[in-house]
Amino acid sequence: MAKIYYQKQAPITPLKGKKVAVVGYGSQGHAHSLNLRDSGIKVAVAELKGTANFKLAQKHGFKPSDIKKAMEDAALIIITLPDEMQAGIYENQIKPNLKAGQTLGFCHGFNIHFKYIVPPKDVNVVMIAPKGPGHLVRSEYEKGGGVPCIVAVEQNATGDAMKIALAWGNGVGGARAGIIQTTYKEETETDLFGEQVVLCGGLTALIKAGFNTLVEAGYQPEIAYFECMHEVKLIVDLMYQGGMSYMRYSISNTAEYGDLTRGPRIVTDKTRAEMKKILAEITSGKFAKEWVGEYKGGMKKFNALYKKDYNCKLETVGRKLRKMMKWIHAKEV
Repeated sequence: MAKIYYQKQAPITPLKGKKVAVVGYGSQGHAHSLNLRDSGIKVAVAELKGTANFKLAQKHGFKPSDIKKAMEDAALIIITLPDEMQAGIYENQIKPNLKAGQTLGFCHGFNIHFKYIVPPKDVNVVMIAPKGPGHLVRSEYEKGGGVPCIVAVEQNATGDAMKIALAWGNGVGGARAGIIQTTYKEETETDLFGEQVVLCGGLTALIKAGFNTLVEAGYQPEIAYFECMHEVKLIVDLMYQGGMSYMRYSISNTAEYGDLTRGPRIVTDKTRAEMKKILAEITSGKFAKEWVGEYKGGMKKFNALYKKDYNCKLETVGRKLRKMMKWIHAKEV
């Protein structure tokens, strides 16, 4: 069973009276900065001058600066930049300004685990990864609660890296809900697998396949959209609240029987074999190498695939139908 830390086991004292630098003021960056400040920690924000995030940090009462200035005398440096940007910025702006005894903090293990960032041995390397988007990390904190986090220590140069990481987790509200101990390897590989096979890749591919099957069989695309896309939220919300059992308890017997008898025909031995293949690509570093190469090569494949899906029938029909449903507060990009 996983080890879970709560507030008593994760005191914030290791960061009291010390400075924390947050590099990047995006989704996670803004939440960590605000929550740590509200927890009594001195926070310095590093962000590019003139950007929307720079202006947002100013609006929130920070005085954002460049990375070098933010890092000066910081006990903990939290890097919340996109995975694909971290290695270059680390090499050019963070590494030259690192001091022995400082702690590098990450919200995802990608660059450390696959060694695109290799910190010197005299600094700590830790992780606090909230299991929710930044806006939820912030809103739950403001309510007096918190989003569960996971904690990992990759490098313990000072002997108290775990205490520092747990103090960070407490400061952002995670210890109110629980902080689960893991490793950089486990967090990175399971996170990538979940995204690719279930949460993003698997789900979107399933939705598109279902929608296209109905449309190709002559059914109206608007009806197919509701059945294969719109109602996904209804089912996911039930599972989010009470797992598969609560979802099955809440739906009709007809739907439940179809779930239990037809679902296994969709996810077959061939599907599971492909899942194992994808996991092997992740654990071997093949996917990481492919993604970093794609980014460095100008994102041509990425952009072409994105454009293709953006203009597909499922999406064009959806944009029209979402205008009919004011309560969902449609977000079109």
